[in-house]
Amino acid sequence: MLSDKSTVCPISLLDIAHQKKGVKAAIVNAGKTLPMLSVMDAVKENLILPVFIGDENEIKKCAEELKFDLSNFEIINEPVENDTAKVASKLASDGKVSIIVKGHIHTDVLMKEVFKREYNLIGKTRLSHIWHMTLEKDDKPLIITDGALNVNPNVKTKMHILRNAVDFCHRINIPRPKIAVLSATEEVLDSMQSSIDAKEITELAKKESFNADIFGPLAFDNSISKKSAGIKGIKNEVAGDADVILVPNVETGNALVKMMIYFMGACAAGVVVGGKVPVVITSRSDDATARLASIAASVVALD
Repeated sequence: MLSDKSTVCPISLLDIAHQKKGVKAAIVNAGKTLPMLSVMDAVKENLILPVFIGDENEIKKCAEELKFDLSNFEIINEPVENDTAKVASKLASDGKVSIIVKGHIHTDVLMKEVFKREYNLIGKTRLSHIWHMTLEKDDKPLIITDGALNVNPNVKTKMHILRNAVDFCHRINIPRPKIAVLSATEEVLDSMQSSIDAKEITELAKKESFNADIFGPLAFDNSISKKSAGIKGIKNEVAGDADVILVPNVETGNALVKMMIYFMGACAAGVVVGGKVPVVITSRSDDATARLASIAASVVALD
């Protein structure tokens, strides 16, 4: 059942990212093969100017094995893995980098540092994670949020996630995204909190001037299949044609994305948005292509 399809980086995402060239990016704990490969690819694409943070000897050794010339790039020697997050956050706080890219470090360690008030990296909007999902290089993306950062968000947090998703869609040239607020049913059931939340989000969204079509609750099949929506008699702008799936909790989003990766060979470009700098927090098992796509998504997310 596992896919053996090679992951392909979407051209449309790269094309948009290419409009912002040479963005300074902090690479957190950089001295491992996969992070270095993705950075090397991003440099070749002229997307970023990396600042490598980590054990300098390990970084140089890894670069030598990959034949990656680091002579034009800054290396900040920090041999303690968890302290590399502090260095990156301080660089971002001082305006010396515009993007933070997770290397070989745990997500919670990195994000705990980013969240600290002393760095002033968090604005009025709640941070959320977005996955830009594609199968082929010229695919229309499916955006899935939030499957990595907000564990069990309430309606207020989901509204922040929604705003971040709409903003990201506008940046990738989806002028009026169709957003499905996911549940396991298209009906509002007292026994299913996600359906109640979805109805409330739909009603709240109508009161705001969102440049988007937003509807829920919708089950996954009704969100992406016009045939399924038609059979069930669901008629609205979103049903069967969603650009964005707003998931009820982190387990749903995480499982959905990883099923697409492992069963379908999808390219998952992941980025944390809503703060003063985008943060790339791909899984340490992600391949270099997905990491490159994630860096491209972070460049696109920049103001």
